[in-house]
Amino acid sequence: MTGRFTAERVRDIEISGIRKLFESAGPGCTNLGLGQPDFDTPQHIKEAAIRAIREGKTMYTPNAGIPELRAAIAEKLQRENHISVRPGQVLVTAGGSEALHLAMEALVDPGDRVIFSDPGFVSYGALATIAGGVPVAVPLDDTLHMDIEKTRAAMEGARILVINSPSNPTGMVETGETIRDLVEYAMDAGVTVLSDEVYEHFIYGKEHVSAARFGDDVVTVNAASKTYAMTGWRLGYLAGPEEYMEPFLKVHQYCQACATSISQYAALAGYTGDQQCVAEMREEYRARRDLFHAGMREIGLDFPLPEGAFYAFVPFGEALLTRVLAHGVVVVPGSSFGRSRPHWGRVCYAVSRDILQQAVARIAEAMGEER
Repeated sequence: MTGRFTAERVRDIEISGIRKLFESAGPGCTNLGLGQPDFDTPQHIKEAAIRAIREGKTMYTPNAGIPELRAAIAEKLQRENHISVRPGQVLVTAGGSEALHLAMEALVDPGDRVIFSDPGFVSYGALATIAGGVPVAVPLDDTLHMDIEKTRAAMEGARILVINSPSNPTGMVETGETIRDLVEYAMDAGVTVLSDEVYEHFIYGKEHVSAARFGDDVVTVNAASKTYAMTGWRLGYLAGPEEYMEPFLKVHQYCQACATSISQYAALAGYTGDQQCVAEMREEYRARRDLFHAGMREIGLDFPLPEGAFYAFVPFGEALLTRVLAHGVVVVPGSSFGRSRPHWGRVCYAVSRDILQQAVARIAEAMGEER
């Protein structure tokens, strides 16, 4: 195929480097590439799904989601995030990825600029392009946090600013002061803020601050995927200004109709049930982070201690990154997340401690080879 029958806006978009590595990883590899929990979905959530199946809750739901789930999410946002929204301002989606897609499709016109960080999550630029927008990547500062002055400058005439804290791929958490500064500046500039908060519950020694606390024109994206180890259930949501809900719903009902009914009832059990499972996962991730960071420092690779999520962003350098991959350690090259740090690598430490120790040993072997 020459590609002449495909849309130009899609033709030059690369397949996600994360998925490429995940699908190409062979037997015997130490896979630190795919960003998903290695925990099983908590039992009470699985039982809620089984109960929904047995009760025949297997048909279409309302496009925006079952009312009780939307109400539970609205209550969660008020309780945990200090965001006041009604259930009618919540739309349940097929994962956080669909929520991002809906926001871009409903808010971005051809030529509109979408601002996000570099390194940043792979979807932001691609979804902006699919929507007809112009992706604009702003390099992070030397500490892997958002550069306030550069981000402010990029917002001139922009349509959307994406804030992702905790960050994928860096594992960094923005301070409340930074988020407030950027949101208030965006509000003055007429820029909508799209706040991706899917890793909010995995923070170590810092505080999660939601962008919607500081402005009205903010769309919050979140999901059950990481919080409750439900990546395969595909259940997320977005919450935002009332006037955006109908445009979001238009895109959603024609591309998705509704999130899976069984996943919605499972997520309802997650959001309304015992949260101890989340705390236990967080503490285990903290221990794994500390183990991996200490191990890498011992072999001579230092990098900023991750503050959240379950990622470390490591400055391997071009030659070492190539050797690490050749030694069977699957990490995602920084080039997958932007242009500013192509020879760094994202490591996902949501794997067992034994696998992390094996990875450090293999990386040490790669470092020991002559250049």
